[in-house]
Amino acid sequence: MSTYTQIIYHIVFATKNRQPVLLKEHRDDLYKYIWGIVKKRNGHLYRIGGIEDHVHLLTSLHPAVALSDLVKEIKVASAKWIKENNVFPAFDHWQNGYGAFTSGIDAKDRIIEYIKHQEQHHHSEPSADEMRRLLVEASVRYDPKYFE
Repeated sequence: MSTYTQIIYHIVFATKNRQPVLLKEHRDDLYKYIWGIVKKRNGHLYRIGGIEDHVHLLTSLHPAVALSDLVKEIKVASAKWIKENNVFPAFDHWQNGYGAFTSGIDAKDRIIEYIKHQEQHHHSEPSADEMRRLLVEASVRYDPKYFE
């Protein structure tokens, strides 16, 4: 028997102290770079997006790839790429940690649309509030000190 999975992850991570340094004119380059990492690890990236201070990915993983390893690789490699290429001059590094939420295949299109419209969405909800809301919706316990 082979291994079969259908697990979709909605991953969210932020810049250090949620600094608004991911300038719009170069975000697509960052997204393409991250897409390459996911592809290299045999994952499927359904959508990537975000705003100045954080990134959302909707992806599935190869069964042999651990979520934490993929997120670590994305953050380490992209931070190095950003600094070496001076893509976002004010970028220092990614914030420690991340949020990852599993979803069924039936939620895929809804989450893709949500990620597509991050710019508009964040006119009414600050990113830290969004992360708290995602954690509450997923019934994840969290320490409020990380949102002060």
